[in-house]
Formats: sequence, C-alpha cells, structure tokens
Amino acid sequence: MAKIIRSQRASTSSVRSAPKKKPAKAARLLPKRGAKKAAKKAAKRTVKPKPWTSEEVYEAFDRFRKANPEPKGELEHLNPYTLLVAVVLSAQATDAGVNKATRALFAVADTPEKMLELGEDRVRDYIKTIGLYRNKAKNVIALSQKLIAEFGGEVPRTRAEIESLPGAGRKTANVVLNMAFGEHTMAVDTHVFRVGNRTGLAPGKTPLEVELGLEKVIPTEFMLHAHHWLILHGRYTCLARGPRCDVCLINDLCRWPEKTV
Repeated sequence: MAKIIRSQRASTSSVRSAPKKKPAKAARLLPKRGAKKAAKKAAKRTVKPKPWTSEEVYEAFDRFRKANPEPKGELEHLNPYTLLVAVVLSAQATDAGVNKATRALFAVADTPEKMLELGEDRVRDYIKTIGLYRNKAKNVIALSQKLIAEFGGEVPRTRAEIESLPGAGRKTANVVLNMAFGEHTMAVDTHVFRVGNRTGLAPGKTPLEVELGLEKVIPTEFMLHAHHWLILHGRYTCLARGPRCDVCLINDLCRWPEKTV
C-alpha cells in the first residue's frame, strides 16, 4: 500500500511576516542655527594675536594721558592707613559701596589706635552694608593691631610687609604703594585683567602674569598712572558685557577679534 505523504506547505495566511524595521533617521548634517557663527568666533579666539609694538603701547597710553592727565582712584581715604583699610574692604565689593560705609567710619577712626578703640563690634556696625563684613571687621582690627605692634602705627612701604597684614594681598599692596607712596606698581583687579587679555596688551592666565606683562611693556613715564587708566577703561569702556568699542580710545590698536568697530 502506497504511503501517503501530506504536504508541509504552510498557509500563507498562517505565517506572520516579521515587522519591518524603520530606517534610522539620518544624522543631522546641517549645523544648528548660530553654530557657524560660534565656530568662526572660536576659530578667531584660537589665533594668537600679534603682540603690540612699543610704538603702539606708547600711543595707547599717550591717548589715555591726553584724555585724563591726572587719573584718581575712586576709593575715598584720608591718609595711607585709611587707604589700606578701604582697599581691604573693597574685596568683592564696589568702590561706591565701600565709600558709602567708610565716610562715617573714617570720620571717627582714621588711625590704627582710634580703630582699636572703636572695637570690632562697632566697626562691624559701620561696614555691615559691605559684603563679607564680619570677616572684614576682624581683619581691620587685626591689621591695626599689627601696625601698632610691628610698624609703629604706620603703614609699611614694602610689598612684603603690607602683604603680611591680615586681609591684605598683592593687589592691596600694589594699590597702597602706588597711591600712598607714588611707587610704579601695577595693581591688577578684574578690570585690568580683562583689558590686558582682551586687547592683547598683556595676556596672561593669572593676575600676576598680567601684572608682570604690563610692567614689561608700559614705558616708565606712564607707570605712575597706568593702573588707574586701565581700571577706568575697563570699568567704563571695555565692559565685561557689551564693551563700548565705538567710543574706545584705542579701538584701532586693540587686538580683540570680536570688537565691533
């Protein structure tokens, strides 16, 4: 008897077809809006600017001098001691804010002896509108004590001695030496640091690098007022946001690749 062989063909309706995979979306080839512009800016920043020539540096500071022959620091003070205290208080604070507090303070305590007599609690009350006022009050009392104990109540005239005082650093020492004693020092605050780097005049990663760079390139005849010119330039013209390139005295010399003129 013949063997019956059944067909193994499966019905097409009984076989479920595997779901088709959707093709992956193609990677975005076009740059996002503004990416090209950002890339161009980044490329400009990576290009090391050409150093200023000595003639260009002289021209820049000659313009500053003609525009403002006798620039003044904006911290109000009565003598070297009150200048020292004002600079210590100005850390992370505005000059205007410090002046508002110290006018009344210096009216009653303009010497280390008078400040100690006033006492830390009362000093704190005078300067409580200034940031970090509690710690600053302690420093004012401590530096006053050290001035009396080690320097005869007088502000010392060397950077190392000033830096040894509580609350005083290199910038404080440079400001006091320059403004009180006429030394050719370069105090680098946030404004000077920005101007030195942005213009290419004295680029540096640290305030000390910028300070030494500026001292190296600025002619001696300008050094007495140089840090004031740069501070004022950074504070009122070469702003951190929205620099006023259109009214800048040195916009034709500036190496900043993003200047608007």
